Amino acid sequence: MLSFFKCELSCRQIDFLLPQMRRTESLDDLMPEEEPAQKERRASDQPPPIKQHRSNSFSGYGGNLGGLDPALYRNRGDLEDELHYPEGHLGRVWFYLRYEAGCEKLLVTLLKMKNLPSRTVGTANGCDPIVRLHLVPNERRVQQSRQKKKTCNPFFDETFVFQVSEKELADHSLRMTVVDSGRNKRSGTIGHITFPLRHLATEHPNDQLELLKMDLEKETDGPCSDLGELLISLFYNENLHRLTVSVIAARNIKLHDTGKDETYVRLTLNQHWHTVKVKRTSNVKGAGEPKYSQGFNFRVPQANIDVTSLCLQIFQPQQGYGKDKSIGKCVLGSYMFARGKALTHWSSAFANPMEQIQNWQPLTE
Repeated sequence: MLSFFKCELSCRQIDFLLPQMRRTESLDDLMPEEEPAQKERRASDQPPPIKQHRSNSFSGYGGNLGGLDPALYRNRGDLEDELHYPEGHLGRVWFYLRYEAGCEKLLVTLLKMKNLPSRTVGTANGCDPIVRLHLVPNERRVQQSRQKKKTCNPFFDETFVFQVSEKELADHSLRMTVVDSGRNKRSGTIGHITFPLRHLATEHPNDQLELLKMDLEKETDGPCSDLGELLISLFYNENLHRLTVSVIAARNIKLHDTGKDETYVRLTLNQHWHTVKVKRTSNVKGAGEPKYSQGFNFRVPQANIDVTSLCLQIFQPQQGYGKDKSIGKCVLGSYMFARGKALTHWSSAFANPMEQIQNWQPLTE
């Protein structure tokens, strides 16, 4: 027999209250209030705040990457200069030198120049200087600075490296030549400095470079040649890119004992040490001072002026089938090929187009 139990269910109401919502911008507002003593104790236990700063990928590099060592500028007095220069002053050069014996390298840092002469009288900054550097007597490798525009007080801050052994260092000299490059890349020599490397100390305190300051000097004429001289005239037509070379005369030349008192001049135009054109005068009689008075035209584009040279060589014909004997020669050209009067003659011709530039050039073997 099934029995059913009847249960009476009772329901009771329970009150439920939601907490009040708080609006805050900081989690610190949710923390319970602290006593003043607790706040002081907690503040004393916290470490000092860390100062944040910007950094880049080179922040950890100890040196001055891509720039000159700041230690070089400690002696600021050496970089300053007086405001007054002597009459006829051609300019002053500041540069650093250091020799690294371990890798046999000479480091030359061209810093700045001051008081260079203006190309145009009455203008303050009519100069576009560039500097050419090489070691004497090894003149084949010539390095050149960047060109500075319209300034007589240029700042370069350029470093050049020359490879020279330590035992040969004292036999070399550093030579800098400053030229004013005008429009169309024509240039005129302002002056030069020569520093004998035997005066360079190979060790410096604190591994510093040696700061030097020198005044520019004009090119000096060399001694008279024992082989004689050749009178040459240059005339450059910039519109036609044509160089006219006039071989006028020779003097004090010494003829060989061949039975013929005739001579002629052979002209060889070279570019990048390669022969481009060869011409010659006719045979001219004259024991010591022959008169040639003959002109020749060569095409020299303005873009090739700096890589072009002209060799003029005097020959004495031989009787029969013998080889003509050389009496002497001279080479005119840019800084890569010529020095002294020959370089000045060449540069003046291109710096003064449509003008005849005439000079005696000494002969060499």
